[in-house]
Amino acid sequence: MLRVLSSHRILPKRSLFRNPRIIAIPSPTRLSYKMSLPGDIREFLEGYPRVPDDPRLNANLEFYSNKRRCQPDNLLIDDLHEQWETDYGKLEYKHGYIQWLFPLQEYGMNYQAQPLQKHEIPPMKEDPAVIDRLRCSYTTMLGFYGMVLVSNETGELRRADNWQERYRNLARAPHNNLRISRILKCLSEFGLEHLNAGFLLFVLAEQSENGQLSTQTIQSSMDRWWVNCLRNEEERTWVNETVGKARSDSKWVFTAEAYREALQRRKETNSFKTT
Repeated sequence: MLRVLSSHRILPKRSLFRNPRIIAIPSPTRLSYKMSLPGDIREFLEGYPRVPDDPRLNANLEFYSNKRRCQPDNLLIDDLHEQWETDYGKLEYKHGYIQWLFPLQEYGMNYQAQPLQKHEIPPMKEDPAVIDRLRCSYTTMLGFYGMVLVSNETGELRRADNWQERYRNLARAPHNNLRISRILKCLSEFGLEHLNAGFLLFVLAEQSENGQLSTQTIQSSMDRWWVNCLRNEEERTWVNETVGKARSDSKWVFTAEAYREALQRRKETNSFKTT
């Protein structure tokens, strides 16, 4: 099987100043923009056309059906959700579970996990129990990052009660940036992409209005990877442009109110664009 490895890497701080391409992203409407994207993002946006399907493999479907235990932790998904929901030590220091909770058509670091197979996607998307478990996986990780899902419909988030502690952990543990890229891609794969903008714009409001989650590594990962984990081109363009405006114009602030208004506008008109 062809292996698609994520090119998402945490760069030394000095390189963030010397290479402006890490921060600045050209307009998504230009071909040069697409060619400048990391390889794993291009593969994701194209639907992994070069990754073959192996009909013999069904580990992700079985795990999300609560019929297979993840390895190396040897837990069914319902047990993992119940036992680890607030066990932030396990969520931080164990690494094998993330590929099971958020499967992709890419290899990760846990070779006991199976890359998502194309034939697994339709039955998983069509099973309400699977989608409910995926939402639970998402809210578990949101809690780990200090956030709470307010609305399944719009994707709106708010701070958790323990947000300060969790934000500090996210800022000092940059391997979580890789995890977030995986989470956003997985939500898109299973028809929950509307949640992605809710996450991205919440983080932007925290950065722009409150100066939170503004480390160089978080901004780099967000500007280069996270904002491009949207297959809806119109939405990806709008989110990129909004982030770019906040980065380039210090007088322009993307507020929590603007965040909620944007999500409400999309709910009512199916678009972030203003008329």
